[in-house]
Amino acid sequence: MTQARPRISKAVIPAAGLGTRFLPATKATPKEMLPVVDKPAIQYVVEEAVAAGLPDVLMVTGRNKRPLEDHFDRNYELEEALSRKGDESRLARVRESSDLATMHYVRQGTPKGLGHAVLCAEPHVGDEPFAVLLGDDLIDPRDPLLERMIDVRAELGGSVVALIEVEPEQIHLYGCAAVEPTGEDGVVRVTDLVEKPDAADAPSNLAVIGRYVLDPAVFEVLRKTEPGRGGEIQLTDALRELATGRSDGGPVHGVLFTGRRYDTGDRGDYLRAIVRLACEREDLGPDFRAWLKRFVTEEMQH
Repeated sequence: MTQARPRISKAVIPAAGLGTRFLPATKATPKEMLPVVDKPAIQYVVEEAVAAGLPDVLMVTGRNKRPLEDHFDRNYELEEALSRKGDESRLARVRESSDLATMHYVRQGTPKGLGHAVLCAEPHVGDEPFAVLLGDDLIDPRDPLLERMIDVRAELGGSVVALIEVEPEQIHLYGCAAVEPTGEDGVVRVTDLVEKPDAADAPSNLAVIGRYVLDPAVFEVLRKTEPGRGGEIQLTDALRELATGRSDGGPVHGVLFTGRRYDTGDRGDYLRAIVRLACEREDLGPDFRAWLKRFVTEEMQH
């Protein structure tokens, strides 16, 4: 009888980056705390993990990241002030973040890359499969990517990455996957991975985005992975070892994602994400869309 694969319950969110693309805003404020409409970007990511059935969240942080912990903790003074005013609506929103998940934190110390950040999670994760969610990619809750990836892992084992098609001239910004079909719609077998290749050297136009479901075998590979591109320990390099069969713990599959994704790691895309999400809000959308239409019309006339 085939032994059932363990169900995933833990999510890891690397959040130790310096956010240099958003300076000076991130000089004293973690980039993960920058608001997307009226919630910090990191809250959307934690909400996604919880919606996928992962209530145990480990955040890998670094120096000057204390506001992340404070955001997901109780703020009794603020709650008491809102309670005295009878402002139940805002009180519920303040408490929402502290009631979302069971939160844990570990410091990365020296920022040695995404692979090293994932390795910092090993004492918490142990020998269980787990998910990794990067805060720069916000996935619309109407397109449950992470749930699909967890199902693929349960069916096929190994690790699973999220893939999107990008223009060839954009592939140098991403990890890139060589793939072969599996016979299942939207799921491919990853045969090789290259971190940020030049367009001429890219094996495909399939880019890895910031969602992973990982077999715990990745930890042993990461411990042996030498610093790669940028002098950092790259998660892509470790997954390549698993995908090519050079290390035990494979295979690696990819889920092709065509849904709504908001990239908050780039200033322009961050602004576009705010506009798109604000337009879709029931409380803000109607007035905001009307203003936006007038604004665009006026600008086109100049």
